[in-house]
Amino acid sequence: MHRKEVIEAINLYKSTKWCSEEEIFIANQFITFVKENDRCFLRELTFGHLTASCWLWNFDQSACLFTHHRKLNKWLQLGGHADGHPNLLEVAIKEAQEESGIKEIEAISPQIFDLSIHEIPARSQEKAHLHYDVRYLLKIRKEAPLIISSESLDLRWIKPEDFSVYDLDPSILKMQEKLSL
Repeated sequence: MHRKEVIEAINLYKSTKWCSEEEIFIANQFITFVKENDRCFLRELTFGHLTASCWLWNFDQSACLFTHHRKLNKWLQLGGHADGHPNLLEVAIKEAQEESGIKEIEAISPQIFDLSIHEIPARSQEKAHLHYDVRYLLKIRKEAPLIISSESLDLRWIKPEDFSVYDLDPSILKMQEKLSL
């Protein structure tokens, strides 16, 4: 997926049930960003770059996997930087595998499930910048033990009815609401 394919995928997303009128504005911001930045897949684009993440369901689709992110000290969905890789679905799967230790992960759908633009705060070596996060619905093919990576403090399968216990970001709760559409 190169810039052209990312734009096509976002335009397709705009026609799905998951893209509300409000989210069309966000989708258009993504398109503008991708069109104007030929280095959008690289984190070296210091003011912002594309990332990919996922809503990862367990085998029976009763819970989603979240990481207690070490640097941000928040419970988040699995995902990360594209680092030059233009196929964002592949990035989401690779990041989920690396961050969970689970190798057998597949897409429920190859279509974009959600888009989010969020600011990453400045840290010692890094200026504040934006993540243009493309999100996908994924699932594991079979149960496997979790392996906590160096990027995480913890990993947990969390049932939707328990989300309030974890003080999840509103953009994550938005994804939960989309599942009832």
